[in-house]
Amino acid sequence: MDNCIFCKIAAGTIPSKKVYEDEELVAFNDINPAAPVHFLIVPKQHISSLAACNESHEALLGKMMLLAPRLAQQLGCGYDASGNGDGKGGFKTLFNTGPDGGQEVYHIHLHVFGGPHPWYGKKV
Repeated sequence: MDNCIFCKIAAGTIPSKKVYEDEELVAFNDINPAAPVHFLIVPKQHISSLAACNESHEALLGKMMLLAPRLAQQLGCGYDASGNGDGKGGFKTLFNTGPDGGQEVYHIHLHVFGGPHPWYGKKV
């Protein structure tokens, strides 16, 4: 799409701090991070939102979800990948979908947030 900022980033016409790229996906640091580690995983194919996906997008969505923990680990979100829950590290994933879901850019993208959060576990 001509006016889509994520299409332009994927095409390389708008600069970004890429952390991953292949033939289907690009991942880059969020321009306004909400956590010490905050990056987006974006398909190069323009899809407006998660709600616009169907069975033909199943492999692409799976690839995005499997890439998230690998990149999170590489970018400093240590966690116990065995599933034993050692109480250290971790990350959060988020798809914003539609205006009431907080979506601002209408090109599907997966937010990955992580890094130390010193306020966790404290009463506020």
